[in-house]
Amino acid sequence: MGVSRTELQRVFSERFGHGPELLVVSPGRTEIAGNHTDHEGGHVIAAAIDRAVTGLARATTGDEMRLVSLGFGELAIRLDDLAPREGERGTTAALVRGMAAQFAERGFSPEGFDLACASEVLGGSGLSSSAAFELGLAQAMNAFWADGSVAADDLALMAQRTERVWFGKPCGLMDQAAVALGGIQHMDFSDPSVLVAHDVAFDFDEAGHAICIIAVGADHAANIDDYAAVPAEMQAVARELGRGVLSEVDEADVIAALPQLRATLGDRAALRALHYFREERLVAGRVAALRAGDVGRFLALTRLSGASSAMYLQNVSVGGAREQPSMLALALAEELLGDEGAARVHGGGFGGTIQAFVPRGRVEGFSQAMDAVFGEGACGRYAVDHEGARFAWLR
Repeated sequence: MGVSRTELQRVFSERFGHGPELLVVSPGRTEIAGNHTDHEGGHVIAAAIDRAVTGLARATTGDEMRLVSLGFGELAIRLDDLAPREGERGTTAALVRGMAAQFAERGFSPEGFDLACASEVLGGSGLSSSAAFELGLAQAMNAFWADGSVAADDLALMAQRTERVWFGKPCGLMDQAAVALGGIQHMDFSDPSVLVAHDVAFDFDEAGHAICIIAVGADHAANIDDYAAVPAEMQAVARELGRGVLSEVDEADVIAALPQLRATLGDRAALRALHYFREERLVAGRVAALRAGDVGRFLALTRLSGASSAMYLQNVSVGGAREQPSMLALALAEELLGDEGAARVHGGGFGGTIQAFVPRGRVEGFSQAMDAVFGEGACGRYAVDHEGARFAWLR
């Protein structure tokens, strides 16, 4: 699975002419509950997964950071100019420059290092390959520049700001927090300046179910404008009612204002606001179900959440397009699983992946059925990574 550490070390030594001294591991993440609630000050459940960005690094002299990313090419960034660049938006260079800037703003002195990395996290699929890369960078910088003194929750906030300001994606904090913290986390984003997360001690395998992620053959990175429209429309509803985000608004006030909202913002914005309140209730119910060990209740509420994302949030397909692979995958999963499992749109939506909770004894048949439609290896079984992004010295 992925590139071996031995192969990565060979690439590092051949490219940079010396051996590594630091190992970084940064997992991807799966959103378990809370579809597009984080950027509205709401709640989510998310978990780090057993697919990761792995990196090897060594400190160097000077102020240049050199990176080779297997399958994605090479770059070099001077660390004496860390301001955002319009021409770098959406690029790896923006992530490197932004993460280094976060450390500089906190009083640390960025100095050069070499990094070779490889990723098992499928890009453009809703598994947060960008957050995994950001937190891998963050932990290398944490080791070299801060002696590991920056806490995981602070690294998550730094990575989010990097993605928003330097990379140009208006993301919430869930991705970075799940990757940084590891395990299954119930997160409260009512205060955007503080990460509030509580570990959820639940084992899906012991409960008789596997987490499956199905890659449907569409890259959600191609729909970044559609993704950005979701928080924009939700927050437009909040502004119509004199607030900034939907967590500051009462659902009853939204319902009372529907005639006004339809006239000024249109029906889709109103539907997305109603999804927010529905999903908040469903997150609370699923947290309670997991803490009580009630997997049946969790699955029932997950099915309701999946329907809300498809019908109200509408982040499954775009504009009535003829090709709707995520919606097809959800329909097939529901037919295959019935009431014994659950399926939902995964992550930001608009292509990429869906998520299914599948009885352990039916994983093989479920995977075969999904692979037959979406391609060999489309359905993967995932486990929870309980450590989160981390580094270890090799010397």
